[in-house]
Amino acid sequence: MNNFKPNIVIFRCNWCSPAGAERAMASKFKDNFYPRMIKTTCTGRIDPTFVFDAFARGADGVLVAGCAPGDCHYVSGNYKAGRNVMLLKKTLSQLGIEPERLRAEWLATSEAPKFLSSLNEFVDEVITLGPLTLN
Repeated sequence: MNNFKPNIVIFRCNWCSPAGAERAMASKFKDNFYPRMIKTTCTGRIDPTFVFDAFARGADGVLVAGCAPGDCHYVSGNYKAGRNVMLLKKTLSQLGIEPERLRAEWLATSEAPKFLSSLNEFVDEVITLGPLTLN
């Protein structure tokens, strides 16, 4: 299990998290996971089936990174995404997938250090959970 490098899918907002995400990707991540960034116009546009599909295709964890509350370019997209994440966590639990494998982070464009630390914390949590095994 020490060599386990989780596959992490990151759905990120095109408006608020790109600068932080790009800076964090360019800086030194822990070299203990395989990231896959998927840019979306707004986290509110992330269909819940995208998250299920990510897990079905081998993701060990999914991170949704969007605008800070009140800063959404589409007014309420991040609130919609927040509700979806809460519902998805309940559904994942019912499907036998640990809800901790899904996380949402709400960031301002300038919060690259926060993005980096929360991503590394999430990766550590997923490593602790181990590889996702679906029946």
